[in-house]
Amino acid sequence: MFIAIIAEDNKKELMAQFCIAYCGILCRHNICATDSTGRYIEDATGLEIEKLMPGSGGGTEQITSRVSYNEIDMVFYFRGADPDRESSEAELNLLRLCDVYNIPIATNIATAEVLVTALDAGSFDWRHLVNPRSEYNLKKRNK
Repeated sequence: MFIAIIAEDNKKELMAQFCIAYCGILCRHNICATDSTGRYIEDATGLEIEKLMPGSGGGTEQITSRVSYNEIDMVFYFRGADPDRESSEAELNLLRLCDVYNIPIATNIATAEVLVTALDAGSFDWRHLVNPRSEYNLKKRNK
């Protein structure tokens, strides 16, 4: 599975703690993250993370693009809790495209824990059929 991770600055520590707690599950999957979030998680867990551009410098858009091409199977996006902050266009576009393409997205730790435990239980195996970069489809294409 291909998992994308984004965490706003005030949520990076929480994201790292989440990844430490579920490192045994996450290590079996391909993970990409925005630049500083990826470095933060990699340093805390030893997980291999494909680091993209910084979130504010285009990393969120890179993940959104991969979602639109059905190349991401799940997104963990820990957002800030400031009720006065308006969501950015990039953030709204990511949320919208996850809805359009049926990509599970967790915007808080409670939902992330539900998704990662379901991932471990095999509840998202159907994603292998629709993700063009999955091993299932790569083998099928090479025949």
